[in-house]
Amino acid sequence: MTRARGVVAAIAIMLGGAAGVALTQPRLAATTKKVKETKDVYVLPPPAQLKVMTLGYRAAAVDFLWAKLLVEYGMHWSDHRAFDDLPRYIDAILEIEPDYAPLFRYVDSMLVYRPPRGYAKDARLARAYLERGLQARPYDAKVWMQYGQFIAFIAPGFLTDTDDAERERWRVDGARAMMRAVELGADPDRAVSAATILNKAGADTTALIASLRKYRALAADDPGTIEEIDRKLAQLQAKAEDDAEAIHRREFESQWRRQFPFLTRYQFLLIGPSIDPAKCAGRNHVPACAREWGPHLPSARSDLEED
Repeated sequence: MTRARGVVAAIAIMLGGAAGVALTQPRLAATTKKVKETKDVYVLPPPAQLKVMTLGYRAAAVDFLWAKLLVEYGMHWSDHRAFDDLPRYIDAILEIEPDYAPLFRYVDSMLVYRPPRGYAKDARLARAYLERGLQARPYDAKVWMQYGQFIAFIAPGFLTDTDDAERERWRVDGARAMMRAVELGADPDRAVSAATILNKAGADTTALIASLRKYRALAADDPGTIEEIDRKLAQLQAKAEDDAEAIHRREFESQWRRQFPFLTRYQFLLIGPSIDPAKCAGRNHVPACAREWGPHLPSARSDLEED
């Protein structure tokens, strides 16, 4: 009889415990959720004071802060919480060690891809931090390439508060930074993407051709990169020839309309170019003193053949 009472008492205790958990669990879950949604408490002092508090152990302090930053970033992603203190950690690290390379490798991704999402202000802040990296590490090809690729390809997609003109300026700035990175030793194949952006933006084709020829020499051990650069060079050279042809035609049309507008195109071609007698006296063989159209306007021959 006593044993039976003990079993009944144990069952009663188990049922009471289960009922207690069922009653308190929703309230505790709500409290936990509320705690998770509250704003984080940043316990570190301002950057200037933090630098003094390291007592000279700056490398160790920076490594600790960087590890802490990575852990906090991952936890906020896991909890789907905004990481508002992220810039504070970055400022603290840069105050202690302004040229800390790992930070500049990931700072753009951390800012624009932070939970729950990045905004235009985050893209501008990331660019500002990367530019600090360029000042601290002016000959680091990796930082230049990171900066160039970010503002050329990633950041414009976050600039939703501005117009296409500013986004295009960012792309051009990024392409120029990528060119600089190649000059400092980055992979030459990146120059092709940069040249495409600059060419689309109206950069000097002749200068782009000269740069790509120089980068081609740097890629002597990479047949794939050489082939890619050669294709881009062929495109730019064809465009340069077309641009020169257009300039020649405009120059010809200008002379024709200005000097002999009453003549037909064919008649003006037969007359030949006008030269300055004072500058072309004697045996002057400069192109500007030629009596034929060829040295003046290479397109004149094709015009004559068409007429």
